[in-house]
Amino acid sequence: MKESNMKTITLGMVQHHCNDDSNNNLDKSIAGIRKAAAQGANLVLLQELHNSLYFCQTESPDNFRHAESIPGPSTETFATLSAELDIVIVASLFERRSAGLYHNTAVILDGKRGIVGQYRKMHIPDDPGYYEKYYFTPGDAESAAEAFQPIDTSVGRLGVLVCWDQWFPEAARLMALAGAELLLYPTAIGWDEHDDQAEQARQQEAWLTIQRAHAIANGIPVAACNRTGVETAAGAASTSRIHFWGSSFIAGPQGEIIAQANSDEETVLVASLNLSRTEAVRQYWPYLRDRRIDAYADLLRRYRD
Repeated sequence: MKESNMKTITLGMVQHHCNDDSNNNLDKSIAGIRKAAAQGANLVLLQELHNSLYFCQTESPDNFRHAESIPGPSTETFATLSAELDIVIVASLFERRSAGLYHNTAVILDGKRGIVGQYRKMHIPDDPGYYEKYYFTPGDAESAAEAFQPIDTSVGRLGVLVCWDQWFPEAARLMALAGAELLLYPTAIGWDEHDDQAEQARQQEAWLTIQRAHAIANGIPVAACNRTGVETAAGAASTSRIHFWGSSFIAGPQGEIIAQANSDEETVLVASLNLSRTEAVRQYWPYLRDRRIDAYADLLRRYRD
C-alpha cells in the first residue's frame, strides 16, 4: 500500500498506579506527560479518572468530593502544561456540572489554545465493582452526531471515547463517520481476583480484540490508556478490589499492535503513527463504501423479537 501526503503524530500514554493521595496521582500524570513530550510526543493520553482511586467500586456519597468543575483546578494545571510543552493532552476527570449532576468527562487541551473540546462518557456501566451509574450521568446530545463528535486539534481530528464505550462498535463507527482520524480511550479495567487465570486471560483478550476490531472496521488507529495496580476503593470490603491489568496499547488501522505496555508496570508508552495510512487501507478494504445503510434501520431497536 502506498501512502501520499504523509501525516504523522507521536502519541504518548501514561499508565500508572493510583492511590488515595490526589496530589500524588496528579504528580505522576504530570511527570509522565513531561517524559512523553521529551521523547517527542505531541499528543498525550491519560488513563481514566487518573486523579483518584477508582472510587466506583462502592456507592458512597463521600466519593463526590472527587468531582470538580470544568474549567477548574485540574484543567488549569493541564492547560498550563499543554501550553508550556506545546502539545495536546487528553485528560479524564470526574466533572461536577451542577449540583447533583456529574459526568465522567474527557477534556482535550491544545497548547496555547487551552480547552478545545470535551467528551462526556455515553455508555455507563453498573456491574459488581463498577458502580458508575451511581455517580455519572451519560453525556447528553440531541443527536448521535452531537454525542459522538470528534475534536479538532493541532495534531488531527480526535475521536475521544471513555472505557466502557470501547466495547460498542456503534460509538467507534459514528466517530469514524464524523471524520475521526484516531480513536482514543482513557480506560480503567481490570480483573476480579476471584476469577481463575483462564477467565482473566479471556477477559483481557476480549478487551484487546474488540478494540483492534474497531481499528480494522474503520481503517483508523486506536489507542487505549489503562490503569495498573491493585486498588481497594475507600469504604470497600477487603475482598472487593480490582487488579487493573494495564496493557495500554496502540494499534494501527489494520489492527496491528504498534506498542503495548506490560500489565503491572507504570509505563510511559510512546509511538509514532502515520495517519495517512487510513487512505490506503480504506482503498483496499472499502468498508465505508460497501455499508448497506438502506438495510440497517433495525439498529435503532433494542432487540429484534
